[in-house]
Amino acid sequence: MTTTADSTNREKRRFRVVGTRPIRHDGVDKVTGRAKFGIDTQVAGLLCGAILRSPHAHARIRKIDASKAEALPGVKAVMTARDLPEKPDQHENFWEVLANVDALARNMMARDKVLFKGHAVAAVAAINPHVADEALGLIEIEYETLPHVIDVRAAMEPGAPILHDDLRTQGGAQDATADAPTNVANHIQFALGDVAKGFKEADAIVERSFQTKSVHQGYIEPSNSTASWSADGYLTIWKSTQAPFIVRQQVALILRIPVSSIRIVPMEIGGGFGGKVNTDIDPITAILSKKTGQPVKIVLNRSEVFEGTGPAPCAHNTVKIGATKDGKITAVEATLVYGAGAFPGGGAGGGAMTALSPYKIENVKIDGYDVVLNTPWTAAYRAPGVPQAAHATEQVIDELAQKLEMDPMELRLKNVTRPGDRQVTGIPFPSMGIAEVEEAMLRHPHYRAPLGGPNRGRGAAMGYWGNHGMHSSATIAVNSNGTISLITGSVDIGGSRPVLAIQAAEVLGIDVEDIRPSVGDTDSVGYTSVTGGSRTAHDTGIAVIQASEEVIRRMRDRAALLWETQAEDVAFQDGLFVSKTDSGDRLTFKELAAKLLVTGGPVSASASVEPKSIGPSASGMIVDVEVDPETGKVDVLRATIFQDAGKAAHPSYVEGQMQGGATQGLGWGLNEEYFFDESGAMVNSSFLDYRMPITMDLPMIEPVVVEVPSPGHPFGLRGVGESSIVSPMAAVSNAISRATGVRMEHLPLSPRYILERTAQVGESAG
Repeated sequence: MTTTADSTNREKRRFRVVGTRPIRHDGVDKVTGRAKFGIDTQVAGLLCGAILRSPHAHARIRKIDASKAEALPGVKAVMTARDLPEKPDQHENFWEVLANVDALARNMMARDKVLFKGHAVAAVAAINPHVADEALGLIEIEYETLPHVIDVRAAMEPGAPILHDDLRTQGGAQDATADAPTNVANHIQFALGDVAKGFKEADAIVERSFQTKSVHQGYIEPSNSTASWSADGYLTIWKSTQAPFIVRQQVALILRIPVSSIRIVPMEIGGGFGGKVNTDIDPITAILSKKTGQPVKIVLNRSEVFEGTGPAPCAHNTVKIGATKDGKITAVEATLVYGAGAFPGGGAGGGAMTALSPYKIENVKIDGYDVVLNTPWTAAYRAPGVPQAAHATEQVIDELAQKLEMDPMELRLKNVTRPGDRQVTGIPFPSMGIAEVEEAMLRHPHYRAPLGGPNRGRGAAMGYWGNHGMHSSATIAVNSNGTISLITGSVDIGGSRPVLAIQAAEVLGIDVEDIRPSVGDTDSVGYTSVTGGSRTAHDTGIAVIQASEEVIRRMRDRAALLWETQAEDVAFQDGLFVSKTDSGDRLTFKELAAKLLVTGGPVSASASVEPKSIGPSASGMIVDVEVDPETGKVDVLRATIFQDAGKAAHPSYVEGQMQGGATQGLGWGLNEEYFFDESGAMVNSSFLDYRMPITMDLPMIEPVVVEVPSPGHPFGLRGVGESSIVSPMAAVSNAISRATGVRMEHLPLSPRYILERTAQVGESAG
């Protein structure tokens, strides 16, 4: 279902291709098995790599003896952190966060200490996986175990085990202990107005604390890397990645070699969701290849994926909101504490900046903290840091509505953010459709439908993601039969090939089936940032549009040459070149393409862009549940996800992104968690024990696409990949709270937790 709302009152534009639903170009290869993923990489002389990982959550490495492994027949090389160059503290803006190059290297392979169970300490290259596995067992490591900490609140306490002796809190207010080692890596604060005054004006105040657990992105294809370091010093890496250019840059910095000596070949990717952005095992395969003189491939098993790659951070968030009796929110105070894992960078900034974005609030104070823990270093996961914060704020909004005896969506609309209102950063909001999404939710039949039985509840929540404007490049070559080859640097993780082809077809006036879109390696196309941040369709789309417009300009020159006129006298519209001076002179795009080789040679064009407009996206969800009072089991009865797509270039893929984000958010809310034992080890590191939702767990999720065109994109597109995951955790929590009459404060909302929580509240009331 699609609804169109244009808050800018601009004239609606009609499109020929944008908004249609063509079959995806890579579909046949995907369904027949011809598509090549990173795990499928095969090159001559390929060796098998394997990684030895720490059994301890925190320990000092006293000694590594690999002599027995090196002597094992079939073993070609062994490496440890000593084979990597020493790195200074160097920050590079790789993506959404500043990444410390030394931290990237130390996370990839431990030096003096292991910081989490599963931290890599050594690696081998052998002739087959059996020999490699045996060799790992022969490496002798002497550890000195150290106290560990895996709880964010405990990690902030005085006397907590310290992970990094050189870590000091960045940002925030400095105090007398600023020079002492700490686990608090970052303190971020945003403040507007007078919070104390705002709470004095409130007639109702709700304050609660909420806890969320680390969860994994759950991509099906495990992390992998194949490296070949040639004798002339040129390194080629084949891998499944969302960001080949970023990986190239990171590998260059870690290994201290020029980016021009590295080629990253992005393979098809079996899921990423933000978890396949940074380099992980690539420097390991590269060093092993250099030592052996042969290519080396490493494919992680599922336990290694869970224990050795980055999940989303856990969080402990406290939110206090006050409002007048007529529903005007007067003040918000929030403390957001995120568990970053073994190294800094837990996503508190994203949560602090966007948790309150759906609401216009004059008095705000938000403190965000990133805290290091003896757990895997966290990574991005769809709208990094935002779902955890929205889980807290949206529940407090819901409880505040109950306290004021107001409809929760009407309370939201009463305080809705509109373009021009200030963000918590003080910067005005650009054009967006938060109000339109909320109005669509309030009008939707789901919101007013009878629940139809006891122990049922309905919850709603809002979400927001700012989207990101970054660098993108595209190259177009016109073929003599009128088709075009389109190369971009954006890895396809959700149908971006057809979405980009649609935008080219709209400009060129040809059929989308006449476009062959492909993803280039880092030697084949200009620098392109991550496929992530909900930026690909928007940013790379703009590069494609500009390259397409340049193709039209050059072909107009060729038509002018044929008609012996000036280029400005040639008009182009809907795939047809027409002479303004002689209407009889007209050529279709295909007809002119056939004449290129006799009018000056082939036509191609490239464009590289850095869009300044980001086109933020709002979303919301309505969920109905039934809770069994005897067992605590939750059945999701109905779910509807809403999102402002600006303009849905390919509605099917927009709807798929919305349904996918909603499914992952519901899984995060109901089932998923990293479960650690007292030793700091994850004890559910398999898909058998890590409970992701399957088709039988959820109803058909209805997508409702709202369209408020983004003025920063020629066709009005907004990124849609992330905001859909922001609201489901809070929505399902609100639904369960209303079904049980008890406010739920922790995730996941397992049957055991629901029974314990309802019993706890019942005892308190008694």
